[in-house]
Amino acid sequence: MNVSLRIGVIGGAGWLGSAIANSMLNAGIVTSEHLSLSYRSAKPERFPSAFWTKDNQELVDRSDVVIMSVRPQDWDAVSIDANQKLLISVMAGIRISALQERHKTERVVRTLPNAAAEVSMSYTPWIASKAVQEHDRDIVKAIFSACGIQDEVKSERDIDHLTGFSGTGPAFPSLLASAMMEHAVGHGLSVDVARRAAVTLLKGTGRLLEKRQECPNDIVRAFVDYRGVTAAAIEEMRAAGLNEAVSRGLTVAFKRSESMGDTS
Repeated sequence: MNVSLRIGVIGGAGWLGSAIANSMLNAGIVTSEHLSLSYRSAKPERFPSAFWTKDNQELVDRSDVVIMSVRPQDWDAVSIDANQKLLISVMAGIRISALQERHKTERVVRTLPNAAAEVSMSYTPWIASKAVQEHDRDIVKAIFSACGIQDEVKSERDIDHLTGFSGTGPAFPSLLASAMMEHAVGHGLSVDVARRAAVTLLKGTGRLLEKRQECPNDIVRAFVDYRGVTAAAIEEMRAAGLNEAVSRGLTVAFKRSESMGDTS
C-alpha cells in the first residue's frame, strides 16, 4: 500500500471513524501526516499529528480517499463534493446511487463494519459501484482487513441483510451473555463472577470456532448428541422459541435497513 495515500474520515471523532483511523495507522495504510479527520464539537485529543477540521469539504480537498463515517440520520447535514474521488461509506442503509448523486462521484463503495473494529475484529462486507477500479478495491481490502475480516459481496441486498447480522457486532452475543449473567446472579453468583464466566465463554467460543473451522451447528449437534446437561438446556431454549426469536429479529433488522435505503 502506498503510504503517501491521503485518507480523510468524515466523522473521525466518532467511535467507528476513530477505530478505523486507528486500524489504518497501525497497519501502515496511512501516516498521521496524511490522515484528515472531521469533528462537530470539541476537537479530540486523539491522533495529535493528524489534521483535524470542522469543515468536511476541506477534509475532502486534502484527501485521495474519503470515508463517510456518520450516523445515517446525520447524513443529510453532510454536504460535500467528492469530485470523483473514492468515497467509502460505512453508513447502514444508504445506497450507492444516493451517495453517487449527492456527493458527485461514481467511485463509491458501501461497507458495513461493526463495533469490533475497535479491537481489529470486525467483519466487514462491502460492495463497489461499477466505476470502482481494481486499485480502489485493493485500498478497500487493505483498510477493512486492518479492521478484521472483509468480504466483497454480490449485491446491496446482501449488505442490507448483513446489517442486522454481522453489522450488530457484539450486540447479540452480549444480549445472550446478559441473560446468562442475570440468571446466574439470580441464583446467588456475584456479578463479577458471572461477568467473568460470560466473557470468557464468548471469547473461548470465538477462538474455538476459528481454530476448528466447524459450522456452529455442528458444535451444537455434538452437544445435543452427547445427551448431557447442555443438551437439556439447548432443547429447552429451542422449545421456548429461541430460533424463531432470532429469525424474527434478523428479519426486522433487514427490513429496517431496506427501508432506510428507500428513503435516502
